[in-house]
Amino acid sequence: MDEPSISYEQLVERALRGVLREALIMTRDSGLPGQHHFYITFRTGHSGVQMPPRLKAMHPDEMTIVLQHQFWELTVEPEWFSIELSFSGKREYLKVPFEAVTAFADPYAKFGLQFQIELDGDFDEFLDEDDLEIDGILDENGVGDAAGKKPAADAKTTEGGDSKVATLDAFRKK
Repeated sequence: MDEPSISYEQLVERALRGVLREALIMTRDSGLPGQHHFYITFRTGHSGVQMPPRLKAMHPDEMTIVLQHQFWELTVEPEWFSIELSFSGKREYLKVPFEAVTAFADPYAKFGLQFQIELDGDFDEFLDEDDLEIDGILDENGVGDAAGKKPAADAKTTEGGDSKVATLDAFRKK
């Protein structure tokens, strides 16, 4: 009989999706401050996604929405958010489960997150012991030590230079 294990990758994915949820709650309550704006990419075929059929036909797999100047009726619940956006001059309703989101970015803050696992999946399919290097020492920036050990979460550099995109590539099966 297999012993239950702690699914750390799923815990981290949930926590990172919580960043998106909290950013949306702050936006719902106070609006977007200054020049902040969000790019949210989601899988349009994910169960629970609600969108007009014409938009679904235009984006059968994935869609990126922008929250900046014109959005209405932003609702944020623990498992999903909904919003009205203008498409070709017409306001359209979208409902997106957080599990459907694959990426979130705020270009003004040079911040982004990528989500790549299904939260309800079997943890073993995403991780095996060969993927981990747990004896590395990370510096204050979360980078591997001078011996070149791989950090637990690789950071990807954006065009602006400062890296604030969190990925979990070190834990993924190749």
